[in-house]
Amino acid sequence: MESTRQAKISRLLQKELSEIFRAQTAKTHSVIVTVSGVRVSPDLSVAKAYLSVFPSEKAPEILESIKASQKTIRYELGEKVRFQLRKIPELQFFLDDSLDYLENIDALLGK
Repeated sequence: MESTRQAKISRLLQKELSEIFRAQTAKTHSVIVTVSGVRVSPDLSVAKAYLSVFPSEKAPEILESIKASQKTIRYELGEKVRFQLRKIPELQFFLDDSLDYLENIDALLGK
């Protein structure tokens, strides 16, 4: 059960992470990274961000790049939310493959 505080922080982090990734991917022009969800631990120390990458063929490469620059992303996030949060949670990034799963189901139903 997610508390109200966890839900508010999740939405805040999702919004700000989306803005950070939008600014970074504007430079590449060929890849779109979307933050589909953020889950925060009960003690607010860890945030798991689920990312959707388009085109999905580049997803593992982009995820590795994001994990390599994890500290920089956390710093940028801290700059944006420093007045709302006292401590910035550790970030963990995962691929959200729900869109690929939906496309697969649609293809199977179409047969």
